[in-house]
Amino acid sequence: MASPKFTTSSILLMTLIGFTILAVDVTDAKGLVPGFYNTSCPEAEDIVRNVTAQYAMSDPSLAASLLRLTFHDCFVRGCDASVLLEPTAANNLTEKTYPPNLSLRGFEVIEAVKVQLEAACPGTVSCADIVQLSGRDAVEVVYGPSWPVLTGRRDGTVSLASEAAEYLPSAYGNITSLKENFAAVGLSVKDLAVLSSAHTIGVSHCDSFATRLYNYSGNGDTDPSLDSNYAAFLMQKCPRNYDDQTEVNMDAITPYKFDYKYFVGITQNKGLFESDAALVNDDETNSYLQSQVSTQGSTWVQDFAQSMANMYQLKVLTGTEGEIRQKCGYVNSS
Repeated sequence: MASPKFTTSSILLMTLIGFTILAVDVTDAKGLVPGFYNTSCPEAEDIVRNVTAQYAMSDPSLAASLLRLTFHDCFVRGCDASVLLEPTAANNLTEKTYPPNLSLRGFEVIEAVKVQLEAACPGTVSCADIVQLSGRDAVEVVYGPSWPVLTGRRDGTVSLASEAAEYLPSAYGNITSLKENFAAVGLSVKDLAVLSSAHTIGVSHCDSFATRLYNYSGNGDTDPSLDSNYAAFLMQKCPRNYDDQTEVNMDAITPYKFDYKYFVGITQNKGLFESDAALVNDDETNSYLQSQVSTQGSTWVQDFAQSMANMYQLKVLTGTEGEIRQKCGYVNSS
């Protein structure tokens, strides 16, 4: 039987995951295409996959870190690798210096990929594409879902901590601010619910949720929406004089498995962050949570693939816009 053929103008981009074909709507791809480097650097995606896999197999926690990097890049100036830029004398307040970004990890993976790509195809593959491909590939290494990634992004030349403060959703965000953050970049309320489930793997530190435990309303109290046993567990992990190097799993149910049970934890009042707990405070987001819990995540993998596609098309630079950085941490003129 002949294999099906899909052109770069196809409305649906499909990828085979086990025995499931995921199709994502890329009608509004903004110049991105499948296999952008097939001619200019045929081995590009294999290099990204192989280097990422080496790191993620050695340290599986990097899967969550590299996935997080995709979000923090795309929410500020679109998916242009601005989050990778190091502070310099000319700009010592890049996105990397914004306090919530100080805990980002995985930069060494992106740079290792870039070194190999520059050796194979100098000046061809963007750091912005590497971020998106590596995030997807790292999740696949830890037996999570995969999703098709369109390529052809170019790298931005501007990175401002002030914009990260303006656009990145906060772990302490309520449902109103979260919906505003997502709407500001062109993502839907459903995308908010779906992409929050990236918290199904990975860890956080006490600073990101300690206020919920010890000073929720400014009176030394605990967030009453937290499950009492879960709150006691968190207090044991993060006492009042906590060490902020302490790591706490973001998913209270299946922390080492990329699955829909993040939603189970939220509906049981075991969301680690205020932003997790906020999802039950909106009819649309709560309805999505409840539907995934009641059907054991029947559409979650497909929904996650689509929402990732929605995100990685945000405000991308293509064609002659931006540049292809030689080193991911610095613009070429540096």
